[in-house]
Amino acid sequence: MNFLQSLSRPMRLAGVALIGIAVIAGVIGVVTAVSGGGSEQTAAPSPSSSASSGTPGGGSPTESPSAPSPTTTTPASGAPSTTGAPPPASPGPQQGGAPTTGPDGGVPADQAAAKWVPVRVYNNSTVKGLAARASDDFRADGWNVAETANYPYGVIPTTTAYYTPGTDEETAARALAADFGMKVEPRFEGIQNSSAGVIVIVTNDYRGLQSKGS
Repeated sequence: MNFLQSLSRPMRLAGVALIGIAVIAGVIGVVTAVSGGGSEQTAAPSPSSSASSGTPGGGSPTESPSAPSPTTTTPASGAPSTTGAPPPASPGPQQGGAPTTGPDGGVPADQAAAKWVPVRVYNNSTVKGLAARASDDFRADGWNVAETANYPYGVIPTTTAYYTPGTDEETAARALAADFGMKVEPRFEGIQNSSAGVIVIVTNDYRGLQSKGS
C-alpha cells in the first residue's frame, strides 16, 4: 500500500486538487513569461526606425534639397541673364570705314559744314557774266558767296578753287570742288594777299553743279 492509499479519501481529493492548482499556476506562469517578453520587444523602437527619422520627435524626414538653380539678374533691357555668363562682346571700331557723308551726298559732313566760309568768284573766261552765273549756282547749293568780279591778271588754264593752307578754306574748297567738278589748289603768289575766303576762278570749262554721286 502506497502513501496515497494509506490516506483517507478526503485527504486524497485535497492532494489531487493541490496538484492540479500547482499545475495550473505553472502553466499561467509560463504563459505570462512568454507574453511579457514579446511585449517588451514590440515596445522597443527599432534602430532602423530611429536612424531614418530626420527630425527630432520622430517626425517624417524631409526631402533632400534639389540642386540650386543658377541665379539670374535682370539687366536694363528686361531680359534675364545667367549670373557669371560672360557679357556679350561689344563690336570694336570698324577699320577702313567710309567717311560720314553730308546732306549734299558723298561729301563728308565736316566739308558740308564749311559752307559758311566766304567764296569769291572771279571770271577768267571769254564768256560774259560767267562769274555771276557761277555765283548763283554756288548760292543755290548753300554756299556763302561774298564777291563776284573779273580776274584779268593772266590766263588760268581750268576752273579752280584756291585756298589758304592751314585754314578752313581748304575744307571748303575741297567740298565746293567736289560739288562742281573743279580743280583744287593752294593760293598762288598773285592772290596770296587777297581777302579771306575760297577764291574760285572760273574759265570756259565751267559746267555748273555736278550730279550727286557721279
